[in-house]
Amino acid sequence: MEKEEQLLLDMSESTEPEESVPVEEDAAEFPPGDVENDSGDDGDGGGDDSDDGDGPAPEPSALRQMMSQYFMEYASYVIKDRAIPDINDGLKPVQRRILFSLQEMDDGKFHKVANVVGNTMKFHPHGDMSICNALVHIANKEYFIERQGNFGNIFTGDPASAARYIECRLSALAREVLFNKEVTEFIDTYDGRNQEPVTVPAKIPVLLLQGAEGIAVGMSTRVLPHNFNEVLKAQIAILRNRKFAIYPDFLHGGSMDISEYEDGMGKIRLRATIETTSEKQLVIREIPATTTTEALLGTIEDAVNKGKLKISSINDYTAETVEIEINLPRNVYADRTIQALYAYTDCQVSISCNSLVISDNRPVEIPVSEMLRHNTEQLVGTLTAELQIDLAKLRDHYHDRSLVQIFIENRIYKRIEKCETFAAVMKAVHSGLKPHVKDFERPVTDADVEKLLQIPIRRISLFDLNKNQEDLRKTLETIAEVEHHLANIVQYAIDYLKDLLKRYGGDYKRRTKIENIEVVDIRAIALSDIKVGIDKSSGYIGTAVKSDTVLNCTEFDRLVIMKSDGSYKVVPIPEKLYVGPIVHVDKSNKELVFSMIYRERKTRMCFAKRFRIDKYIMDREYSSVPKGCKVEKLFERQGVVLRCQFEPAPRQKKDYADTEFDDIPIRAATAKGLRIAPKKIIKILQLKRGN
Repeated sequence: MEKEEQLLLDMSESTEPEESVPVEEDAAEFPPGDVENDSGDDGDGGGDDSDDGDGPAPEPSALRQMMSQYFMEYASYVIKDRAIPDINDGLKPVQRRILFSLQEMDDGKFHKVANVVGNTMKFHPHGDMSICNALVHIANKEYFIERQGNFGNIFTGDPASAARYIECRLSALAREVLFNKEVTEFIDTYDGRNQEPVTVPAKIPVLLLQGAEGIAVGMSTRVLPHNFNEVLKAQIAILRNRKFAIYPDFLHGGSMDISEYEDGMGKIRLRATIETTSEKQLVIREIPATTTTEALLGTIEDAVNKGKLKISSINDYTAETVEIEINLPRNVYADRTIQALYAYTDCQVSISCNSLVISDNRPVEIPVSEMLRHNTEQLVGTLTAELQIDLAKLRDHYHDRSLVQIFIENRIYKRIEKCETFAAVMKAVHSGLKPHVKDFERPVTDADVEKLLQIPIRRISLFDLNKNQEDLRKTLETIAEVEHHLANIVQYAIDYLKDLLKRYGGDYKRRTKIENIEVVDIRAIALSDIKVGIDKSSGYIGTAVKSDTVLNCTEFDRLVIMKSDGSYKVVPIPEKLYVGPIVHVDKSNKELVFSMIYRERKTRMCFAKRFRIDKYIMDREYSSVPKGCKVEKLFERQGVVLRCQFEPAPRQKKDYADTEFDDIPIRAATAKGLRIAPKKIIKILQLKRGN
């Protein structure tokens, strides 16, 4: 087991997912392995070890070990090289190879996607469809690839045209922030014929901008896309040691509740934007990012078929923007329908996040804020490396121009006229330059001398001293500027980000509104369109029972059935159920207070009680009165007052007792009631109906 875990963590080699929108490829071909032929034959026919005796069959433990090893290699391969993005550049291998291929082909013009796919296959050892789907996916994110032609519709879910009909090229942003060969580490491609980058030196947090989804063996990732301006401003806040917060933003728009986002490790709720054009018409203008208009219409139709909402017609006019028109029937109004759409359809969805990335060659879960801090440190490192390279080039240039000037100005080239050997020439030049060593950026090498010897006579004769001096002065100024940037690298990084915001920020305004979304109580908005018939004469109730007494219920309602002997139970809405003699049938309401008078059959004494049916097990029978009693009166209203008349008796001063239920304490449904009077009651009259 330790060996298997180590193999999984070490993440050996590979490639990556065959992408399909929205979740790019999450499986891979099984890596090739050399498995010996254990059949015992020489390849010229079938054989059986048990018959030919050429060798023992492999031990089960050996086979198990082999399968375990191959599975762990496969798992490592899928996790690292296909489905999970790298934290450094935020790309999966197929995405990285597509962008690198576009950079290799870049000439400022649009390229057929088919040609880009073909060129990318030099680096990607999988099918062309995985490359094409991934390219379309990146292009539709609108950051790094410019599109020309039909790249599909993220709102309707319509696919892109065939690769031979559509064109693309790198965006200006991609050219600026993704590539620099001088600070990029390269490795051999799968066939050893070319080289590809391990990661591209991205200067902005690609993963947080584009988002990513992927499913690997035993793990998955879902990083949501964020807003360009907000992410770069958060990086500036990090560089200034200030607090920051970033939240998702989707091209689809809509509204979003981020109360449970938990730094990219929780979940969010998304809602469609629904406008009320009139009391009888709604228009859906924006939809949640995880759905399409076609899928959304399917959920609406499903809700209508199940009776959860009512509409008269629905029309989809979506093209460049979403426009779904919903018309309502009579007695159905917009406000309630909007709540029903949120409750029963994909007009409101919940998205769980899981920020899993490849870091230091291993899959790790990293909160969004830590991911952004890592990318910001990487930005500073990349800018430092580029400045150091620029500084080295500037110093080399200054050194070369100084050598040329001294070589020509002091006529050192005259010393080589009488030299007969190359060694003598080299020595003569070194000797001539020696008095001027203090004027050079570094010691003079033989390579420097060879460059001087390659200067043509024409250039020597036309050498412009003043122009060269001006060039040296400007070079020194540039060197000083670069050294200043290196000494103040944090401010330089801040200025770099501000420049990106100034030039590109206007193209990426926030589209998804952040607001507090209250959870819709589906019980409160459910339609009361289930008709339950109650036939007391036959003792049947249910949706299939025909009766003049009808109870309108919702799908969430439960029925309380009270019999004349005081027994009761709570049941789901039945199609047809025999319950016998019924005193009461109504929808269950845990807040409802029942007022009851029951009589003991033996003593004829009457008792009063008030109670709630708020605790029960479905379909289990309970008793609200003691054994041998009968329910005389049952009310659901408050403020009821009854007059109970006694049986006539000699010398009886008062022949009745009034019972006000509001004065009786509420007790458990199975508790005994309070005796009204120590006399037999022959008649009960209602003085107050209550409410």
